[in-house]
Amino acid sequence: MDKIKEAAKRIRNSKRLVAFTGAGISVASGIPPFRGPDGLWSKYDPSCFDIDYFLAHPKESWKLIKEIFYGFLKDVKPNPAHYALAKLNCPVITQNIDNLHQAAGSKDVVEYHGTAETLVCLKCGKRYKRSEIDFEKDVPTCPECNGLLKPDFVFFKEPIPKEAFDRSIELAKECDTMLVIGTTGEIMPASRIPYIAKMDGAFIIEVNINPSNYTYEITDIFLQGKAEEVLPKLLEEVG
Repeated sequence: MDKIKEAAKRIRNSKRLVAFTGAGISVASGIPPFRGPDGLWSKYDPSCFDIDYFLAHPKESWKLIKEIFYGFLKDVKPNPAHYALAKLNCPVITQNIDNLHQAAGSKDVVEYHGTAETLVCLKCGKRYKRSEIDFEKDVPTCPECNGLLKPDFVFFKEPIPKEAFDRSIELAKECDTMLVIGTTGEIMPASRIPYIAKMDGAFIIEVNINPSNYTYEITDIFLQGKAEEVLPKLLEEVG
């Protein structure tokens, strides 16, 4: 509790708080992490999310995409961690593609790896909301030009969207406190963002079930526990 109080004081006194979130913040919403013994990659072949494989085998890729992202994940809801973070009213840089920060009320969200909420036509470039697309087809296609549709998130071998990349660096450099939540710090280049914040003088508060790559290198306060339990307590202490 002393650490919670110390972290809350830092947040209250912060002039520029920024949050950086990973898969751990969404686990309580029913979304498993990608890595680890219970992760999606223990059940699904990650090569299906390689952009070259997707382009060469869209039917096979779309079978898994629909099953994972437009099947059992389509009805997930924000959990107390998302709501607590939204009430802190700070910019959020997220590695997640689930749109749960926005659903909880966060207004300034940088989706570093894109989003599953929209799809882009690889032929004409038009974007669609997921609600506009017929997922009954084996391979969803563009209603305008019949081109191949791709979920608007980053596949393996694809670059990070420039706008999201630049904005994340900008926020990391500007913040005086960074709240790092539910990420192991293993996925490049996203994992560099807290380091950039630290190098520019930010105070790092980390919320994680287990120590991460950040914990013993750059973290100033480590709040060990589940995000959906720790963040509401932190919010209450912040007042």
